[in-house]
Order: sequence, then C-alpha cells, then structure tokens
Amino acid sequence: MWTNNQSLIDDFILLGFSDRPWLETPLFVIFLVAYIFALFGNISIILVSRLDPQLDSPMYFFVSNLSLLDLCYTTSTVPQMLVNLRGPEKTISYGGCVAQLYIFLALGSTECILLAIMAFDRFAAICKPLHYPIIMSQRRCIHMATGTWISGFANSLVQSTLTVVAPRCGQRIIDHFFCEVPALLKLACTDTTVNEAELNVLGALLLLVPLSLILGTYVFIAQAVLKLRSAESRWKAFNTCASHLLVVFLFYFTAISMYVQPPSSYSHDRGKIMALFYGIVTPTLNPFIYTLRNKDVKAALRRALTKEFWVKTR
Repeated sequence: MWTNNQSLIDDFILLGFSDRPWLETPLFVIFLVAYIFALFGNISIILVSRLDPQLDSPMYFFVSNLSLLDLCYTTSTVPQMLVNLRGPEKTISYGGCVAQLYIFLALGSTECILLAIMAFDRFAAICKPLHYPIIMSQRRCIHMATGTWISGFANSLVQSTLTVVAPRCGQRIIDHFFCEVPALLKLACTDTTVNEAELNVLGALLLLVPLSLILGTYVFIAQAVLKLRSAESRWKAFNTCASHLLVVFLFYFTAISMYVQPPSSYSHDRGKIMALFYGIVTPTLNPFIYTLRNKDVKAALRRALTKEFWVKTR
C-alpha cells in the first residue's frame, strides 16, 4: 500500500487540454489519424530506402535515418497523449516522464545535426559531383550517422539532467501533454536562472550552429546551380534540395521558437501549439514531403507494390 501511495505522489499530472474538455475527443481522433499516417509514411520510406537498389545512395541513407528519427519521435509522445485524452487519469510516472524527456530531447538533438549533414550531402552532390563517391563513401556515411546519434543522445543527457535536478517542492502538475523542458522548469520552486542559462547556451549551439551551416551550405549550392547552363539541370538540382529545405524550415522554426528563449517567458498555450507542430505535424509530413516531391521515391513506392519487387528482395 505504501509503495502504491508513494508512486502516486511521484506521478506527474499532465493537464494537456483538460481545461478545454470539448477538444479532447476531436483531438484524440486527429492525433490517432496523424500517428497512423506517421507510422505508415516513415516505415514505407525506411523499407523502400533499404530494399530498393535504385535508392542505394547516401541521400536516401540519411533520409531513412530521418524517417527512423521521426518514427521514434512520435512514438515517444503520441501513445501517452492518446491514453490521457481518453482516460480519466492524466498521469505519467516519474520514471516515465524522465524517460520521455530524455528520448524526446535526444531525438530532437539528433535531428538538428542530421539535417545539417543532409545539407552537406547535397552540397557534395551538386558542387563536387566528380568527388562525391569519395566524399560520401558508405563507410563515411555510417560514421557520420553514428556520430550524429551519439551526439544527440549525449546532449540530451546533459539537458535532461539540468532539467530534472531542479527542486520542485512537491509540485507535480504539468500544464502540457508530455514532459518537456520549459514546462518542467516551470515547476521549480527555486531560482532556475543558472539552469535556464545553461540550457539556452546548449539549445543555441545545437539549433543555431547547424542552421547556420545549412544556410551557408545552400549559399554555395545556389551559386553552383546558377552556373548550370541547362534549365533542366537547374530544375533537377532545385527539386532535390527543395524537400530538404522545407523539412529544415518546419523543424527549425518551431524548435527555435521553443528552446531559444528563457523558460521563465514560456507561454503554456503557445508551447502546446509549437510542441504539437514539431512533435506530431512535422514527423507526419516529412515522409510525404520527400515522397510527393521526389520522383525516385514515388517510383520506388510503386515498385514496392508489385509482387516482383518482394520476390527480388528475398
């Protein structure tokens, strides 16, 4: 009995949308549909990137990594949100909250770096086409992807630790629908200026440095594309980069608006909207952005629907 009571005391209450109960049922349906689409889209991208020999290139290797990230990203938060939207108890255990915070931060940090590497891949393909197979060799791609995942999870260890060590003095009501840095720091009963400063520095480094590299890379890409004589070649290069640029915009716009600010100035309603955007909307849209704008992926998906494709992959 003591153990059960203690676990209840340690549990966090996620308010989510409980202040607007009329929204919970429609949001449950919307989130469920979005989650199904995210699962279907990202798993499809991973499968065709791995199994179709015509997509055996560094670009699609990194795209499949992005799809795996988005798949894990949504799975770390959406199932818990669906349970809380339909259930009377809107709680999450202390251990579950810490795990969710760590995984969500780790995947977000990894995506920041991965998007920069994907921009470098486009730079090498367009600006250094003759040296591209050497620059983006299979071994180097694996090393870059591995380093990206390790860096993301290492950064998350620091950020999540700085967040959970702040004393809460028994406060356990989180005005959010999952465990996130700004919402958790709002529960602190002591001055969190140092924690906020450290988190802001880490957030700025992880968001603004890769974004600056991406923008700088695309300046060189734009210069190289403008030098191409063929309009068809320019359009092909633009089309290749457009999907990546759109994904970069969707991810960085919402992430910067959330994490490059003092948590003390955090707005609950704005935070929920931004979190919905980069936690559900972006991972759901990403595979469709790459599919709809990329004829190679569309062709691979069409081949995957044929019996011959699966016979060859056995």
